[in-house]
Amino acid sequence: MAERFPIRLLDEASAATRLSVAGIQPTRQRLRIAQILFAEHQHLSADQVLERVNHIGKPVSKATVYNTLGLFAKRGILREVIVDPNRIFYDTNSTPHHHVYNIATGELSDIELDGDLQGRIPDLPAGTELESVEVVIRVRPAESHA
Repeated sequence: MAERFPIRLLDEASAATRLSVAGIQPTRQRLRIAQILFAEHQHLSADQVLERVNHIGKPVSKATVYNTLGLFAKRGILREVIVDPNRIFYDTNSTPHHHVYNIATGELSDIELDGDLQGRIPDLPAGTELESVEVVIRVRPAESHA
């Protein structure tokens, strides 16, 4: 399913700086992917990233996209949001926040939840500590009750 809209790109120098600050060697392929991802705040699947990179005329392999997204997530400049076992989004907002996933449209949106969720978490197993809390709320269109 091809997307039909202009693709915004981060300039190459800014993309290279962002990668270098995260300790990532800015190869040509990584730069292309970073230019797509970090041009704006967005939630993209690996397939959407691949399609956009290839659309701008600088093709990379699917394996390169998956490996690069994994590296970016590992280095903390991108967040993986697993909405179901077969669907992962890559979120360019790496600060702590939560999401709403519309199962009918496939859209993932950021939300802020009021209050401190950490205070409502059950006791953790001995010898462990809380790393993060991430909530994904799944919604669908309400059924008509006419």
